[in-house]
Formats: sequence, structure tokens, C-alpha cells
Amino acid sequence: MAQFPDTPNYTGFNTPSRIEADIANLQHTGEIPPELDGAFFRVQPDPQFPPRLGDDISFNGDGMITRFHFHDGQCDFRQRWAQTDKWKLENEAGKALFGAYRNPLTDDESVKGKIRGTANTNAWLYGGKLWALKEDSPALVMDPATMETVGYEKFGGKMTGETFTAHPKLDPDSGNMVAIGYAASGMHTDDVTYYEISPEGELVREEWFKVPYYCMMHDFAITPDYLVLHIVPSIGSWEQLEEGKPAFMFDTTKPVYLGIIPRREGLKNDDIRWFKRDNCFASHTMNAWQDGTKIHFVTPESKNNFFPFFPDIHGAPFNPQESVTHLTEWVVDLSSNGDEFAEINRLSDTFSEFPRIDDRFTGRKNRYTWGLEIDMARPLNLPGGSASGAPMNCLFLKDMETGKEQHWWAGETSTLQEPCFIPRSKDAPEGDGWIVMVCNRLAEHRSDLLVFDALDIEKGPVATINVPIRLRFGLHGNFARSQDIGLKVPEAA
Repeated sequence: MAQFPDTPNYTGFNTPSRIEADIANLQHTGEIPPELDGAFFRVQPDPQFPPRLGDDISFNGDGMITRFHFHDGQCDFRQRWAQTDKWKLENEAGKALFGAYRNPLTDDESVKGKIRGTANTNAWLYGGKLWALKEDSPALVMDPATMETVGYEKFGGKMTGETFTAHPKLDPDSGNMVAIGYAASGMHTDDVTYYEISPEGELVREEWFKVPYYCMMHDFAITPDYLVLHIVPSIGSWEQLEEGKPAFMFDTTKPVYLGIIPRREGLKNDDIRWFKRDNCFASHTMNAWQDGTKIHFVTPESKNNFFPFFPDIHGAPFNPQESVTHLTEWVVDLSSNGDEFAEINRLSDTFSEFPRIDDRFTGRKNRYTWGLEIDMARPLNLPGGSASGAPMNCLFLKDMETGKEQHWWAGETSTLQEPCFIPRSKDAPEGDGWIVMVCNRLAEHRSDLLVFDALDIEKGPVATINVPIRLRFGLHGNFARSQDIGLKVPEAA
């Protein structure tokens, strides 16, 4: 019998779901924009079996991909496992074989040396394929129309690194997908790979470089000429794993770096400019752009560690007050002779994370950004526990040009998952379109998908789509037009 631990990670709203389903024409209130034609894919960590060693963090669940297909003013639902090597081996055994999060020392002997990736962090659409991503392994490719798993992508053997990012970027000029892979030559190594993939799915560039120290490099940014990579000390080592400690721990004594890495063939370590600043925490990126010799990079920054489950390496208790993240601009000047930052500017007093933009402006100065906000001043009641660990109870929109902000509150017993922007058309002005996002209805143990006019979020959702099953805490997701991924209107419709 599958018996999951009686802990917050596996009970209440966080109870494993493990449901594959097809549901046509979901019930909704309001109006789904009839011109909305495409699919929003998102992923949730959802363990197939109880963890091998008892309790584990949510980040170690198997990838379950959800697709919301919009057409003709309606929305259809499909959900499937990302069938990684790990999923297949455990499915055949009927139990968990892989151990603690990012700790191969805790695996069953029968799976030693196997790919441990869970494909549970991002659902990304590119080149007519669905990429199910986890940054400790190659990318898993799926068919976006059938949602059947194809397998790990190594680009015909051209990819020599072991890992592929969970946060690729689409270069709007070249049309290439830009990616990195950290710990590229093995766990805890300081080797990183830089990849570019053509729309036809060919690996057209793989360059190797070194970073100042190994850490979690969860996200990055690009400009037309550079890959922009922040090095923040959520660090790990074999010693940590051997001692049974978490895979990542935060070190407040280490400096933070921003790497400006030329996007060209024949990259050498000496080509990289590493700028250094005092310790802080930053994970996700909003965007980056060039302004003459200056590089602007925007990220939610906090004074100290944001993740309580990756504790302080020196034993300090988690500090909630210092974990508060604010959109912050880091500016470095390539014409300078030193390694100091030119500017560090806080852009908002709003506590926010999971920043998203109109992705057509990747690498260019964008005007609008959306994100999840934690507003502790609002009434808050979390029956069954928070779906995300942090009570992200508001949708946040910032106009970077005027400074104006909008905020929409989900309600006393609801929290939100990452927003995704959908342009009204390929050539619509920046921000002209919709925001879609999952809302966790904690009191009813169910989920809604919300659709907003992207630049008028304060009026609330224009459509609320009821999902008859509970969606667990999800991480990242993206949208693709039906014609780009082979989706047709179901015949039954």
C-alpha cells in the first residue's frame, strides 16, 4: 500500500495527486477570449511513490505536466506524467528507488549511475516540441499534442555536458533557444556549458566555461551579445551529502558574482567579466539588456536566503524578515577597469517573486513585468497548508516606465502559482494580451485557472476556469499557439 508521510509536504493541499486525465470543455465563469487559440503548459512535482527515505522536499517529486488548450472560447484539459528514466524504473519496480533530493548516495544499488532527473521544474515549448526540464539532467522531450514522452535529448550526441537548464531563453533576433548546464562535468563541479539550439532542433553551439564556485544556477538572462549569469551561494558538496545534509545550503560569507559571458564560438574563460558584490540571495531573473557599455540585470533580491529548506551552512536560523525579495536592478559597466558593480537599485517595495515578462522582449529593455506577491497585510487563512510553502496571495504588475503598480488579491483562503503572459497576436504591442495562472483554492482543495487582461489585472479575471481535480504546487509554465505545436480542435467539440 502506498503510504505517504504524515508531514506538511505530503498532506493537506500538498497531498500527492498522481492523476492523468483528459477533460473536454472545462466549466468556467466569465468569458474566455474567443481569439485565444493555443495551450498553456505547466508542471508540478508529484511523487509517483512514497519517498524512499521518508519525508522529502516538494522539489523532488516526479514531473506531472498539465495542458490547458484554449480554442473557440473554451478550455480543454490534459495531464500526463513526464516519463523520465527515473519514473520508468520506479514504475516497473512499483516503489521508489531513488533517494533524497539531489543525493545519489541515498539511491538503491539497482539504479546507481542512472539519470536522476524528474522533469518537474519547467514546461517549455520550442521547435514544435514540449521540453520537460529539470536542471540536474538533460532535457526530456515530449510530444505537445499527444503529451507522450519521447525521451532525453542529447542532440544526436553533440551535447557533451551532463545537464540542461530549467530556464532556457528564446532569442527574439536569431530565434535560437539559449541554455546553460551547470555542474556540466559532474555533480559539484564548477564547469558550465552554454548552448544554442536552432528552431529545427539542432545544437548549433556548445561552449564550456568555469564559474567562481559551484552553486545552484537556477536561472540566467541574455542580451543580444551576452549571457548574464549570477552566482549566489546556495552551495553544495559531496561532504554535505555524505553527512546527510541538504543538497544545497546557504553561505552568507561568500560574495555574489555577475558574469558577463560573450555569446560567441571559441569562448574562453578569459573572455568573461566577473563583477563582484556583497552577499545576498537572488534566484529567478526578470530580464537583462544592454545600454551602451552598461548591462542591466533585474532579479528579485533579498538580504538573506529565501529557501528555509536549504538552511544556513553555518547553523544560523532561517530569518523570515531578511528573506523578503524585491525587484532589484544590478548594473555593471564593461568600460570599467575593476570588478565593482556600477549601481544596485531597488525598483519596488513590493515583496514579489516569479517575475515574468512579455517574452518577445527577452534581452531588450521591457516596460512591463508581472509576478507573484506576498502581501502579509491582507487577511490570510491557509486551511490544509500553503500550496507553495510561501503564501503568494496576490498578482503583481509593474510598469517599469512610469513606476505604477497594480495588485490583485486572490482572497483569504487562496494562493497563486506563477503567471504566464500570452500576447494577443504575434505583432501586438508589449503587454497587449492576457495573463493566465493557476489559483489554489485551499479551503475547497481544488484549483482554478484564471485569465486576466494583462494590463488591467485589478479588475480581476475575465474568466475563471474550474479544474475538477486539485493541482499541486507548480513551478513554471509557458504558452504556445495551437498551430505551432500541432494542436487541433477535438472532433467531439
